[in-house]
Formats: sequence, structure tokens, C-alpha cells
Amino acid sequence: MPRTAIVAGVGPGLGASLARKFADEGCSLGLFARSGEYVESLAADLPMPVMGVEVDVTDPDAVTRGFERVRDELGPIEILVNHASGATWKGLQDCSSDEFEHAWRVAAYGGFLCSKEALSDMLDNGGTILFTGATSSVRGRGGAVGFSSAKFAVRGLAESMARELGPKGIHVAHVVIDGGILPSETDVDSTEDYLDPDAIAESYWHLVEQDKSAWTLELDVRPHAEGF
Repeated sequence: MPRTAIVAGVGPGLGASLARKFADEGCSLGLFARSGEYVESLAADLPMPVMGVEVDVTDPDAVTRGFERVRDELGPIEILVNHASGATWKGLQDCSSDEFEHAWRVAAYGGFLCSKEALSDMLDNGGTILFTGATSSVRGRGGAVGFSSAKFAVRGLAESMARELGPKGIHVAHVVIDGGILPSETDVDSTEDYLDPDAIAESYWHLVEQDKSAWTLELDVRPHAEGF
């Protein structure tokens, strides 16, 4: 039977690449986004059973309803990608309290809610929970207090969950996207300065397929032009 995966926070770019990769690998998919229009159109272009579901990941009731819809139609959740983020690029002087809180709610609180919902399916049969991080997960960025704080919180959440859930057969991993992702609709001077979203998606799938004797807790990816 195909594995059922949910990608929470899907838009053009990496979210769409993750959806295509997981569908190509035979997963049935639930795609969550605040606006249902994009994920519904993306779902229509994918080969496997795919549902585009309008979900605000900061709303516990909406998250529960979204998981129930996917579970009822596609089966128990075996893979979850917590990919949602949202923040204004502002420093402390300009960032409002609402903007700061919203960044945390989308990335960290949303990841917490979605992971709690997936857990009931995974405790019996195992599974994989992946979090999308950023350079700001490990190095705070100037002029981005909301985004940096939220990404630090996501990293801590992932690390704590990995230690709790690994012994229960659930692989939790955090992916640090250390660089800009090649935009889907904008021309750039040099593609070598950017990460290819399809290549990143391959790395996510590698985490899903890892043997439990050698699970990765944190994977960082960056364009080769940046060096190491």
C-alpha cells in the first residue's frame, strides 16, 4: 500500500518540489496551505491520490479537521513534513508584537500541532517527521527577529521530539536550508548561487528512507558556490 504523507505549508518552490517528489515515490498526499486554491491546482497535476486542504496550522481545530480528512480518505499518516513559516523581515525596532507572535505560531506552534496529530498514527507503526529549518535556525539574522526566533524554536522542538520519539520508532529530523532557494518565477544572474528545490526534495526523501540504525537528526544543505 502507498504511504500517506502530509506536507504542511505548501507553496511554489520547495513545498511544490516536496509534493512532486513524494508523489513520484508513490506516496498518497495531503497538502496543507492557508489558501486552498494553490494546493488544489497542484494536487490536480500529481500522479498519486492527492488532496489539497485549506488549513491554518495555527488553529488547533483546523489542524485536527485537516488530518481527519486526509486520514479518512487516504489512510493513517506515516510521513509529516512541517514546512510552514511566515514572518516579516523586520528588526526589533520595527517588528510589532503581533508580527513576532505570528512568526512563532506558524513555524513552531504549527509544527507542534501537526506533529501531535500525526503521532497517534505513528506510535503503532512508526513514521517520519521532518522540519524545514533555515540559516536562521543556527545563526540569528539581523533585521529578522521574528523569523530567527521562530526558526530557533523549531530546531529545539525537533531535537526534543527526536529524543522522545526515536525510541518509539519515529524518525524526527531537522533540515537546515543554508542559502537561498532558486525562485520558480524570477530570473537570477547565477543559478549556482542558489539551492535547487528539486535537489533539496531528494534529500528530504533520503531522510524518509534511512535505516533506523543510522538516522540523521540534522541535515544541512547549501549551494556549492558557498563552500563549507
